[in-house]
Amino acid sequence: MIVTVDTHIMIWDALSQDKLSRKAREALLNANNSDGIIICDISLWEISMLMEKKRLEIDAEYPEFIDLLLRSRNYIVQPITPDIAYLSAKLYPKINADPADRLIAATSIYRKAPLITADRNLCQADSVISIW
Repeated sequence: MIVTVDTHIMIWDALSQDKLSRKAREALLNANNSDGIIICDISLWEISMLMEKKRLEIDAEYPEFIDLLLRSRNYIVQPITPDIAYLSAKLYPKINADPADRLIAATSIYRKAPLITADRNLCQADSVISIW
């Protein structure tokens, strides 16, 4: 099994696992022990921005935190490809105006990997198979 994760899921998995649903925890464990967990490269930027704006405060600098995070699970960083970029543009307004959300959803669709997210907008999108 392979899954895609939304940015907040990566953060919660690392720092606040109690925020994850039972289904999300199980899917993460199964994917981690098999085909891997896809993260869209824009999630790395989102985490950097959250740390820079002090909306995510941890006792580590960004490079150290990301290094630890990426080594903590069987993460696969998915670059934004031309196909993912094109698909993300086609998702508007079905997903929302947030480019990061659309890129993450498009990555999930393109890779045929369910998206683990607590984002109601993404969970309700017909085009995205979500786990929460």
